[in-house]
Amino acid sequence: MIDNRNATVVTDAEGKKLVIINDIRFKGKRKIDWDEVKQYIKGYVGDFYEISETAEVIHIGNAFVKEFPGSNSRTALMGATAKAKANSATAIPELIQIATNPKWEENCKEKHRKDAKLGWYRYDIRFALPVYDNDLLVRYNIYIGVLLVNHAENGNKYLYDVIAIKKETRSPQQ
Repeated sequence: MIDNRNATVVTDAEGKKLVIINDIRFKGKRKIDWDEVKQYIKGYVGDFYEISETAEVIHIGNAFVKEFPGSNSRTALMGATAKAKANSATAIPELIQIATNPKWEENCKEKHRKDAKLGWYRYDIRFALPVYDNDLLVRYNIYIGVLLVNHAENGNKYLYDVIAIKKETRSPQQ
């Protein structure tokens, strides 16, 4: 279990859950140190957390440590989106807690025959990162993403990756 995290679950004006990540641990204008991120998330291995909406238990295993910083979807990320993914690592328990809208799909890849024998689940998540100007908080950028969870042969569900992260660009309500 990782201590000294600074993330809070809030409910927005529309009644949707959102994780506010107050601590930008992984900084960098051009490049994120993904080895540092990998070392950080190793602290979650062996932990498990419950999704509030469905009471499903999601375990954290070694596959997450490998996939989160090294997946093809991660290597395509650049700039603010890469920084958002890296910093989402500091709020994994809260992101699991607020996960919503589960969608199941059958496993189609031979390489996941055992670790996703019972298929895959995708859950929607939302989180916010602070934006500072000369150490003064000016706003939060809100991101949406997907928790990718495999349903293993042993019946447990394991967090595999956080994917499809993008900045939320909804226009204000009229």
